[in-house]
Amino acid sequence: MAKQRTTRIQDILGLINAFCPATLAEEWDNVGLQVGDPAAEVSTVTVALDPTEVTIEAAIAEGAQLLVCHHPLIFKPLRQVTPNDTTGALVTRAVGAGLAIISAHTNLDRARGGLNDWLGAKVGLKQMQPLESIDGQLFKLVVFVPQEQAGAVAEALFAGGAGQVGAYDHCSFRGDGVGTFRSGDESNPYIGESGRDESVAEVRLETIVAKEHLGRSVARMLKAHPYEEVAYDLLPLANSRNDVGLGRIGRLEEPESLGRYAQQVKELLAADHVRVVGDPEKQIAKVAVCGGSGASLVAAATRQGADLLLTGDVKYHDAQIAESLGLALIDAGHFATERIMIDGLATVLSSGLQQKNLDVKVLPLSLEQDPFRVI
Repeated sequence: MAKQRTTRIQDILGLINAFCPATLAEEWDNVGLQVGDPAAEVSTVTVALDPTEVTIEAAIAEGAQLLVCHHPLIFKPLRQVTPNDTTGALVTRAVGAGLAIISAHTNLDRARGGLNDWLGAKVGLKQMQPLESIDGQLFKLVVFVPQEQAGAVAEALFAGGAGQVGAYDHCSFRGDGVGTFRSGDESNPYIGESGRDESVAEVRLETIVAKEHLGRSVARMLKAHPYEEVAYDLLPLANSRNDVGLGRIGRLEEPESLGRYAQQVKELLAADHVRVVGDPEKQIAKVAVCGGSGASLVAAATRQGADLLLTGDVKYHDAQIAESLGLALIDAGHFATERIMIDGLATVLSSGLQQKNLDVKVLPLSLEQDPFRVI
């Protein structure tokens, strides 16, 4: 019998990145491994909404080596890590207990089959599509690099978000060839001498880059490339990507009145309460959803012909705008619209581990509560 391979934190991170690539995250977000050693062994993974004292202690009590959360523990750079501030105390406790922490935040929100798909399915939506798609323009980037630097340049491109094709990352094509050049008197060539014809064994490195990652990928490539003048091509592709983005929009199997559907949503999401904007008798057929804070999608929902936007954290003026546009709202709260990710991501990880024949236990932690109380 083949010996069971040791599972490491980086293996779990790989599963997460395959499902919801870090490249899908908003620029301001901080996703991925936040605390811990990627090479550390793991036998038990816990999943929670937030990395709080409660969930960290629960993970430690379960003997877990990893806590996967939706919300990041570290949003901004820390000046210091001490037990004297909230974040520092949590980091210190996790490190001391050998508990790594990973965040899957806006990348999970945007991913195909991710949080917003789970939310939409939970409240009865069919035929779902992204409410606000990421610009789907794709480019092929071709760069010529000396053979010995090809790996470093490729890694720089991947770190910038290049090489993502569906559920696969680090995708590239590499072919060997010979590059020729003659450098001018004012140049400082990496290879050869000024004024002489030179030839060098090079690799033609090709990869795919989405428009939103183009600038960052090219900048990292240029920094890693050894040449003064880098020869590269950017080719716009006819194929595009439109299956990822923020929020989802779909249809109910049968139209419902706003009042009745709001009651159903409250029960389905086990919410303490919901807030509603619109006529309770309005017929709802086409519904947009966005877990967490989605009031910024009022205009997108209206453009796509939604009768209703289901989200959380709606402010007074956002509600006024929606009302003026004839868009009904159900605000079920940040917590109730996002905690569905606990079981959803736990299922994804369990399935991925099973497919790879990795013996790791995945435990959803469902002990968190909405901090708000209605009196």
